[in-house]
Amino acid sequence: MTEEKKSLNFIEQIMEQDLETGKFDGRVHTRFPPEPNGFLHIGHAKSICLNFGIAQQYDGKTNLRFDDTNPSKEEQRYVDAIKEDIEWLGFEWNDDILFASDYFDKLYEYAIRLIKAGKAYVDDSTAEEIASTKGSPTTPGIESPYRSRNVEDNLDLFERMKAGEFDEGSKVVRAKIDMANPNMHLRDPIIYRIKKAHHHRTGDAWNIYPMYDFAHGYSDSIEGITHSICTLEFEVHRPLYDWLIDALDLYHPQQIEFARLNLNYTIMSKRKLLQLVEEGVVSGWDDPRMPTISGMRRRGYTPEAIRDFATGVGVAKRENIIDISRLEYSVRQHLNKITPRVMVVLDPLKVVITNYPEGETEELEIINNPERPEDGSRKLPFSREIYIERDDFMEDPPKKFFRLGPGRNSRLKGAYIITCNDFVKDEAGNITALHCTYYPDSKSGSDNSGIKAKGVLHWVSIPHAKDVEVRLYDRLFNDEAPDGHKEKSFMEFLNPDSLNTITAKAEPSMLDAKPGDKFQFMRKGYFCADIETAATHPVFNRTVTLRDSWAKAQKK
Repeated sequence: MTEEKKSLNFIEQIMEQDLETGKFDGRVHTRFPPEPNGFLHIGHAKSICLNFGIAQQYDGKTNLRFDDTNPSKEEQRYVDAIKEDIEWLGFEWNDDILFASDYFDKLYEYAIRLIKAGKAYVDDSTAEEIASTKGSPTTPGIESPYRSRNVEDNLDLFERMKAGEFDEGSKVVRAKIDMANPNMHLRDPIIYRIKKAHHHRTGDAWNIYPMYDFAHGYSDSIEGITHSICTLEFEVHRPLYDWLIDALDLYHPQQIEFARLNLNYTIMSKRKLLQLVEEGVVSGWDDPRMPTISGMRRRGYTPEAIRDFATGVGVAKRENIIDISRLEYSVRQHLNKITPRVMVVLDPLKVVITNYPEGETEELEIINNPERPEDGSRKLPFSREIYIERDDFMEDPPKKFFRLGPGRNSRLKGAYIITCNDFVKDEAGNITALHCTYYPDSKSGSDNSGIKAKGVLHWVSIPHAKDVEVRLYDRLFNDEAPDGHKEKSFMEFLNPDSLNTITAKAEPSMLDAKPGDKFQFMRKGYFCADIETAATHPVFNRTVTLRDSWAKAQKK
């Protein structure tokens, strides 16, 4: 039986057709063009995987170009963070990093050519006046009184704008297209504005800056991009993209739009993410609760999991909302394969094994990862006194509770079967310790005791336990659409339990964890040694629980 050919998404179909017809001389050259005004988030990760992935698939190239046309919001640290994110995701860009600012001279020349051709003019109207004369999609706009300026005056004013003679907001350059066009983006759009701001690359060399729509298409053209893949909100911008390039008879890339990634329980607006940072709701752009790539990296997500997720959700033409549990599933699947299983007790309850010799310690063999036998095993100390999880004991357990209770058996992972004989309470009625006995011949791997035990518990030897800080991260918002309420701010839906910090009891090996090391805390979830703090004291961030606890919560 022949293997069924994988169905192609609509972008792959376009690529196949263009290669078959010889369009662009058989080339595939994409670009990823972030604005350096914030950190990248999971939505950008999908775009990265698409742009770089489609080029790899068709033996093409991908440029990394920063569309840095708004100097007041752009910083070098954002450039550096974006480069790091792309490399971490496993992609390489073509040749050198590029910037729209590399083309400022060329873009200025293009604007002059438009003015000379009678296709652009300098407008003295205020922003409010321009907005008021734009009209509506069903009613035509009103032409500016400056639309009929002659070419010589426009060129003179544009040069003086460049020289810094005029104040911000006093003049703009507009393309002369059609004030009655149903597409509002074609009603004489602004292509240059005065902005006296320091640029992170060009310094104070420019007093005017091109608008994004103007710079973007021309930059694609200059770089010889074949397929300009962008998100669906740019579909209505495409006629302007085409008009600007065709007005100067330049090389013309093809713009293709796809639906952006929308996740529930998540904010994707960089402006709103910046608000979370500036108001101290989170510790920074790389806070593990943030949907930024740097935040996910710090939380313990892997690039393989993110790439798997991006592939799994596919490429569509219609907007939809993806359940965040799909991303968490991809994370679990990969971490299950690669992480060692370790003993860490989050809410410790003391257990005294009364028939185990006092002062004795034995080394037990514990498999590191049953999914990867090649990872071997390690020795773990076992003694008379151990910690188990507090919720692994119930004073009056129901029938299907397979952990410890009075007279009940449980197996200690990699160790022995124990029976609870008694427990101790403090004056407030809280259980402070269990008294148990063990069966010496029930040792894991050589059990011939004949004793039955359904439950398996993780544990840590008390004399050998190490205190570690554990940060229990959860979703930042407790509403599926935190920015989908017109009458309420997204800030009203912050989850008060998005972070809980505890001190846990860990096996000794956890003190050797290096920043970024990932683990499965047995029966508790996947955790990552924090990359910011692990060098000073052990801190472990919860990456994801073993199961989708939120799905369970929704059913209750």
